[in-house]
Amino acid sequence: MKRAIHAISGFAATLTTGVAMAAGGDLGQLEQQATNWTAISMFAVFVIATLFITKWAAGKTKTAADFYTAGGGITGFQNGLAIAGDYMSAASFLGISAAVYANGYDGLIYSIGFLVGWPVILFLMAERLRNLGKFTFADVAAYRFQQGPIRALAASGTLVVVAFYLIAQMVGAGQLIKLLFGLPYHYAVIIVGVLMMAYVLFGGMTATTWVQIIKAILLLAGATFMSFMVLLQFGFSPEALFAKAVEVHAKHDSIMGPGTFITTPIDAISFGMALMFGTAGLPHIMMRFFTVPDAKEARKSVFWATTWIGYFYVLTFIIGFGAIVLVATNPQFVADGKLIGGNNMAAIHLANAVGGNVFLGFISAVAFATILAVVAGLTLSGASAVSHDLYATVFKHGNASSEDELRMSRITTFVLGIIAVVLGIAFEKQNIAFMVSLAFAIAASANFPVLFMSVLWKNCTTRGAFLGGFAGLSTAVILTVLSKSIWVDILGNAVAIFPYKSPALFSMAAGFLGIWLFSITDKSARARQDRAGFPAQEVRSETGIGASAASAH
Repeated sequence: MKRAIHAISGFAATLTTGVAMAAGGDLGQLEQQATNWTAISMFAVFVIATLFITKWAAGKTKTAADFYTAGGGITGFQNGLAIAGDYMSAASFLGISAAVYANGYDGLIYSIGFLVGWPVILFLMAERLRNLGKFTFADVAAYRFQQGPIRALAASGTLVVVAFYLIAQMVGAGQLIKLLFGLPYHYAVIIVGVLMMAYVLFGGMTATTWVQIIKAILLLAGATFMSFMVLLQFGFSPEALFAKAVEVHAKHDSIMGPGTFITTPIDAISFGMALMFGTAGLPHIMMRFFTVPDAKEARKSVFWATTWIGYFYVLTFIIGFGAIVLVATNPQFVADGKLIGGNNMAAIHLANAVGGNVFLGFISAVAFATILAVVAGLTLSGASAVSHDLYATVFKHGNASSEDELRMSRITTFVLGIIAVVLGIAFEKQNIAFMVSLAFAIAASANFPVLFMSVLWKNCTTRGAFLGGFAGLSTAVILTVLSKSIWVDILGNAVAIFPYKSPALFSMAAGFLGIWLFSITDKSARARQDRAGFPAQEVRSETGIGASAASAH
């Protein structure tokens, strides 16, 4: 193991040197990017520091419980910061600020939508998840149901959500490295894939958690400083900032009202539902509630996560408008009327505008840390879905050893890393916040209805959860493929078959309706057994009686 870690450290050092040498190459723009040695050195420091964290965590990762949930030894405050770190992803930092930069007020729908899902988790999910689950949210969904079908459904939903979420992170990372170092985009994406696999393969949840905590603190500090410097130039008057943004933006007054991005009521409702309810179905977020020792710490996690995330999203709005005023009007950051590196880089250019090269280097390294940590968390949840839900429970019927499960996790991590690189290259031109919204729509349509109905509705059955969950999942995926983001932008067709930006309104309805219909029409012996198990599940979920023994590792 030590030799492997040293080999990866050597690779990182070589990689950093190669990146430095490549700086100034093709950016996909007419102008070349000058070598930014400050950013390169900060990248190198971060990569080396996090590899040491991974080396430390590898010594603590002995069992499947250590790999998936850090042995349940994370406190509520630490876990709240780690959840915030998971949530303050490339989509949040780069994507939302880019959406505000392009559309003004309409970009705020991401901030509000991402945030308002947290009360659902706090009051309905967090405590029940911790009391009923062990490693994955499928443990909760399948608590009183037939294990095979529900775990197969949960694993399918998890893998699809992880795939879409990974796209956004890989695109953000690729564009960031391409912008700063001048590497071709596909090389940049491959670098991120290799580093992400190293963190997860060797460190598991312990390494991922601590990288998230460190990254969350650095990102909050950096975003606070950036917002402070923007407001400082306008006498700390948001009104003056907005007035100047209206004056210089191409759309002028329209950026202070809705309708430039979300254009119809159906779009607004569907998009909002995806962002709100998708939060409660994200597998890498749900998984974090199993890293704390009890339900009380799970509630604390949500409280602290909501606090940090809410504060951060206020800052992204200021950063977006600051970019309109200080970046779009500066020829240093614009070539041929377009932002160098694309709109997703608005926040990175703003860091340069308000803090010079040193702060640009810091923010770039933090943004890279953000992407790397979120990708690691996503990969971990995908690996756990395959190894724990499918391999150990469905295929091995609960008889797989901890070593076998750990080995399957690492194989899956490698495969997911390759898939992430391929998808990241394919979706290069997409807004990363929008790509994440598609992942949220799928989570809201497949994972959330099954989780919600299995825990809170006594008449829910295995057949209902399985068929209804797949109805939501398949509807969400099909409508997403038929929407403009894939049907037109990726596949090159002229007109989208599905006219709305998000499928959630339709696919969530399909999921809930399917679960209800297939459950109430289920008269089988298995259905009677499922319904009979609800009282015991309810007591366990509300009180936690039996949870400690079940989750003892």
